[in-house]
Parts: sequence; C-alpha cells; structure tokens
Amino acid sequence: MNNRIFKVTLWLSILLLFGIDKLSAQSIEKIPYGDFNNWLKRTIRESVVIGGHNRILYEVGPETVIADNLPYCKIGDSPWATSNVYAKISGVTKASNTVFPHFREEGDICAKLCTKMEKVKVLGTVNIEYLVAGSLFLGEVVEPITDINHPNSHINMGIKYDRRPTFLNLDYMLEVPFKTAKIKATGFAKNNGESDNNNAKIYVLLQKRWEDAEGNIHASRVGTGGELLTNYTNWKNGHKIEIKYGDQSENEALSWLGLKKGDDAFYAFNSKGELVKIHEDEWASADEIPTHLILVIRSSCENPEEADDGTALYVDNIALEY
Repeated sequence: MNNRIFKVTLWLSILLLFGIDKLSAQSIEKIPYGDFNNWLKRTIRESVVIGGHNRILYEVGPETVIADNLPYCKIGDSPWATSNVYAKISGVTKASNTVFPHFREEGDICAKLCTKMEKVKVLGTVNIEYLVAGSLFLGEVVEPITDINHPNSHINMGIKYDRRPTFLNLDYMLEVPFKTAKIKATGFAKNNGESDNNNAKIYVLLQKRWEDAEGNIHASRVGTGGELLTNYTNWKNGHKIEIKYGDQSENEALSWLGLKKGDDAFYAFNSKGELVKIHEDEWASADEIPTHLILVIRSSCENPEEADDGTALYVDNIALEY
C-alpha cells in the first residue's frame, strides 16, 4: 500500500511539474536569437584613402563568416538588426561596429552596445570625428549606406506580429562613464556640453499598419512601453518593462514615445518593394490587434551624433510576457 501511495504521489508530482512548465511556456515567449549566443561575423575592407583596414562587423544570427564587401542580407530566421553597417559614401567604403558579443558570468554570451567616437584618417591625417551609438532592433538595414542623412530611411523597421504582450522581459546592465561631459561630434566639429545623464533607452511599439492605393504606409499606435536608463547598474535579471495599450498622449512617463511621424518616422517596405515612410498618424483603441512589433535598444537616447562617449549597455535573454 505504501508503495502504491508513493507511486501515485510521484506521478502527481511529475504531472504538476509538467503543468507548471507548460504554463510558463505560454506566458513567456522568447524572441528568436534573443539569448545572443549565436553571432554572424563579416569582414569589411575599408577604402585605401582612409587606411584600408579590415573591420569586423557582427550580426545576431546563425554562426557564419562572410569575408567580402557585400551588403548584408538576413541569413536564417533571426529578426535582429544592428547599427553595425557597411557604408559607401562618395565612393569611399567605411564600416562601423558598435554592437558585438560579450561574455558574461559562467561563459554565457550577451550583446554589448557601445557609444564611441569614430575617427577617420584621410591620407594619414585625422580630420573627421563622429560619435556612433550602438543600436539593436527588430528589422533590417538596407546596405550599403550611401548617405548619413535621415538614418531611419535606411531601415526596414519592425516585424509582423499580431499578439498583445503585457511586458518586455530582459536582463540588462549599464555602464556609464564617470563625470562625463556630453559630446556632440558630427564629422568636422566636436563640442563638449553638460550631460543630462539619459544614457540609454529601450522601447517597444506595437502598430496596426495598412497601405493605401499609392503605396503609402499608414499606422495607428496600439501599444507603447519604454524605459530611459540613467545610472550605472549591475546585471538586472528578468527586468520588466510594461506595455500600455491605447492612447498614451497624456502619460507623462511615456511622453518621449509619442507618435512617430515627420522627421521621426520609421520606414518599411510597401507591397511594391519600395522603402517608404510609415505615417503613424493616430492612437488605436485600447483593444486593437497589432500587425507589427517594433523593439529598439540603444546605448544612447540622444541623437546619433550627440551622446556620452564610453557608455555601454549589455542586454540578454529578451522575451515578451503575456
């Protein structure tokens, strides 16, 4: 009898354990490659006029090596893109890498996003300095970059998505330079200023998109969630960022995440294969179902050319919670 009771108890325990696992799987949805354990590596050879160096660029995706100066096209099913880009402007090839793999505790790999100064030497003389912020997002960059104006116009932003998560869940750590002065560097001039300590940002936007007869893409904002990261912190595991639904125009905490339109608008491919502006014109009702998900992580919340040099944001294990 005791043996039978033991077996029944053991069976119920196993059943309960599997039930808990199933419940957990339903409430947490990991974003593919969001554990950042797999990276693609490519080599870009810069033009001789600026030194002719080989630059290593990383992408989040299947472990592959690409050795040629080729525009990056997504390999496998990774939804991620980065600010690591291959540019060819006025015939000069230049590469930049501000997002790369980093080993954290116990050999696990995370993503490290850096804000750093890039110096370009023309014929051995440093005459151009510009600041680059590390960015990680869902979407794709259309390479090669041929101009530095309107960076959003080179990005197919977001992925198709029709669910309604309640939280973004991730691990993160922020390193901030001690007593830094904010730097503005746009190429031919560099100025120091007072830092406002808004050093990094993470945000999630859910949109309902549609296309008109002329190929213009319109969108309403369904969900909004985000956080400005201001101070140095050790690893925060399982950190949650709440996603709010409906009109958030009166939400002071999310005032920096207003509708993306005008010069702030994102871009996406329309049905004709053209990369066009997304006209996010209105707030959706609180019960609307989205069609697309935007997730952006940046090592600086300033303009790309104005930030705190040396800031580093580490992220890992990114998931959506329901």
